[in-house]
Amino acid sequence: MSDQASYLFSTRTSQELAEKIALSYGQPLGKINIQHFSDGEFEPVLEQSVRGARVFLIASTFPPADNLLELLLMIDAAKRASAKNITVVIPYYGLARQDRKDKPRAPIGAKLVANLLTAAGATRIMTMDLHADQIQGFFEIPVDHLYASTIFVDYIQSLKLDNLTIASPDMGGAKRAKNYAGHLGADVVICYKERKKANVVEEMFLIGDVKDKNVILIDDMIDTAGTLCKAADILMEKGARSVRAMATHGVLSGKAYENIQNSKLQEVIVTDSIPLKEGLSTKIRALSCASLFADVMKSVHEHQSISDKFII
Repeated sequence: MSDQASYLFSTRTSQELAEKIALSYGQPLGKINIQHFSDGEFEPVLEQSVRGARVFLIASTFPPADNLLELLLMIDAAKRASAKNITVVIPYYGLARQDRKDKPRAPIGAKLVANLLTAAGATRIMTMDLHADQIQGFFEIPVDHLYASTIFVDYIQSLKLDNLTIASPDMGGAKRAKNYAGHLGADVVICYKERKKANVVEEMFLIGDVKDKNVILIDDMIDTAGTLCKAADILMEKGARSVRAMATHGVLSGKAYENIQNSKLQEVIVTDSIPLKEGLSTKIRALSCASLFADVMKSVHEHQSISDKFII
């Protein structure tokens, strides 16, 4: 049990999730006063003393870039206010797809963000389902990498589907699909896709049999939903009884909501790591990750193990 005080703060766009986390944690969110300047500049100021305390800063860093900048300014404010520990809780880690230099003269955005967070003063990172596990190695501070499988596996079991098959929409997610299937006692199939440019799938092929199976596509994020919807089409063409999709982060950009609504997907389940737009699709549902983060935050603050929070 820690006798150190703890305080929770949130960026503006993550306020809804942060309030759920705070409720589950058992402590209200701290107040932040944000001063705005006429040119668009802003300055977040912590409204209570955090001297010698552990500060949890809750912020998903989805676009626009102001979300990341607001978080960096809050970290700096906490550091200059003499907080002893600054734990940055990032349910969705933006720029994670830029995890390697895959073409000449390209940046590695995920590493740059790691450098910025550390330079600003973060002493610990807590995040969920990074696009690539190796991003943890971009940090020289502790990283708690949580998995939405602790939420999704329970939901899948509650569906009580027979002939269950877990599918990966691409080769990169094959390991994730295999791990889910292992926990659920299900078969695995993989959709192999070829891209000519980002967010556009040229061709897709299915590896495995889905005839008369209830299929659940598993991924870490849904962006335009083009890959997901194309995978659902192929699975149904190959004889699947039903197709659902589960992804940790509902980025849902472009025509994603429209694509999903008009697709053969029965339902799409995401977490609330990124807030959904209301009323755009009846097929999309969000499960909250608030309790998962609150439990891990408590364990970290009280110096307890968090091993039981990892399934996949």
